[in-house]
Amino acid sequence: MKRNILVELLTFWKNWHFRLPIGLPAKMKSCLPWKSTGASVTARPRDEELEMTRMAVQFELEDLNMRPDPEPLLTEMIHQAAYRENTVGLQRLCPAENVAKMDRAELHAYLRNYYTPDRMVLAAVGVEHQHLVECARKHLLGSRPAWGSDGAVQVDRSVAQYTGGIVKLERDMSNVSLGPAPFPELTHVMIGLESCSFLEADFIPFAVLNMMMGGGGSFSAGGPGKGMFTRLYLNVLNRHHWMYNATSYHHSYEDTGLLCIHASADPRQVREMVEIVTREFVLMAGAVDVVELARAKTQLTSMLMMNLEARPVVFEDVGRQVLATRSRKLPHELCALIRDVKPEDIKRVASKMLRGKPAVAALGALGHLPTYEHIQAALASKDGRLPRTYRLFR
Repeated sequence: MKRNILVELLTFWKNWHFRLPIGLPAKMKSCLPWKSTGASVTARPRDEELEMTRMAVQFELEDLNMRPDPEPLLTEMIHQAAYRENTVGLQRLCPAENVAKMDRAELHAYLRNYYTPDRMVLAAVGVEHQHLVECARKHLLGSRPAWGSDGAVQVDRSVAQYTGGIVKLERDMSNVSLGPAPFPELTHVMIGLESCSFLEADFIPFAVLNMMMGGGGSFSAGGPGKGMFTRLYLNVLNRHHWMYNATSYHHSYEDTGLLCIHASADPRQVREMVEIVTREFVLMAGAVDVVELARAKTQLTSMLMMNLEARPVVFEDVGRQVLATRSRKLPHELCALIRDVKPEDIKRVASKMLRGKPAVAALGALGHLPTYEHIQAALASKDGRLPRTYRLFR
């Protein structure tokens, strides 16, 4: 299962299980021996450590339902709607009723199935390759993990099946303020469409499209360079003062992807907000201004290069790319791919995306939320407008 309920419990150990920030290659010899004995440290937690981890997971679940920022919960909901009951649509967050069921045997079973050599990458930055290979052979080969060396069983290798659909959660959002200052009651809606996996050639055009849409909150602290000339700022937040948020997200996986827009507004204006979002989706397949495309490509390149200035990011980039694709694209290769994106590429991937069924996640007071059929009809129309509804009584 790609989103196993044990992931939350293992998070507290994997952060240091995989990351070993070493400043000098000379420290490699003192670091890698930990790996041979680290299995017993990582996989044999004492009972009190398990109990503390259960308490931490329980706290995070409670905090998730109390925090004003609904983005983590909406991300979970949009995946459940887009991939109903399969692969990345399965529950990522540990259900509260399962926290107490996790014990050492369950953790060992998870590690035995998923922590296998063919699913691991040893990555390092600032170390000579041959020296790293020698240390790995000396300290890692022949070591037996505490969870056993039996072959992995019950590994789910399913391919993601995009279904589309809607997930709604009616909730009172009027009391989410953490301080004495009142926080406006908002309804949050996220609409998404299937894009592509990061292994496909269209991944880069989708990344540029996501950057071109941009967006953010109605208030943003900090200096310039916040993406104020992206479409969701220019066409949405600058023109509709009652919208508190309009942000584009792109989630990409090995076998699928999801491009979505998150919007927030007063519950009484949800219908107008949804129509604005569907209109922006339809406009993605329209004319693409050369200036805005160049700006989006420059911003994406700048973000890529600035992130890779930090060694921990380079380290993670190496590990993730090799683990996912068995190779690594260097920064100048990625920049060349970004520069090659043309307006017709954006129109092509957007038109293809709009032919699919939408995924919708809604949180808050949902009395004015349009039906799923109306949202689907708006995305299939030429102007992105919702079908008109007529009422005899208001």
